Amino acid sequence: MKTAMIDAKSLIEKLELKPLPLEGGYFRETYRSAETLPSRSDGSRKSVSTCIYFLLTSETFSAFHRLPSDEIWHFYGGDAVKLHTVSDDGNLETTQLCAEIGPGVAPQAVVKAGDWQAAELAEGGGFALLGCTVAPAFDFVDYEHGDRESLLKQFPQHKDIILKLTR
Repeated sequence: MKTAMIDAKSLIEKLELKPLPLEGGYFRETYRSAETLPSRSDGSRKSVSTCIYFLLTSETFSAFHRLPSDEIWHFYGGDAVKLHTVSDDGNLETTQLCAEIGPGVAPQAVVKAGDWQAAELAEGGGFALLGCTVAPAFDFVDYEHGDRESLLKQFPQHKDIILKLTR
């Protein structure tokens, strides 16, 4: 079976991806569980889990943000991605998401609830197709966009990466 060459534009069209507001990149929700649980904030019902396709291109990045739920990133193809996380105590970790496995390199990574996260293509990359699974489910009302000035005050030791991956 012959594998066709694919590019970012083709993936956006074939997977019906849309620009992701604030954060950056392109996405489409592919799964939202029918099963629900009480929301942490107001007791309303919330899906147990969601999953999306997520595409980064050389013109995009995932800006610093955080969620009140754990998020699992899955690498599907394309070029390597650097996933940066910053915990409340200021610990910065970078995992390279790609098809390889080794120290700091894996096809999957977990971002803990409440940690700041941002992602970018590794140097020279053209695009990467990823997936993100959030449990309890993602909801735009839970999304906290990283404010550049606030992040710089809280984590001055990470000035370069904050300046690079905030808007």
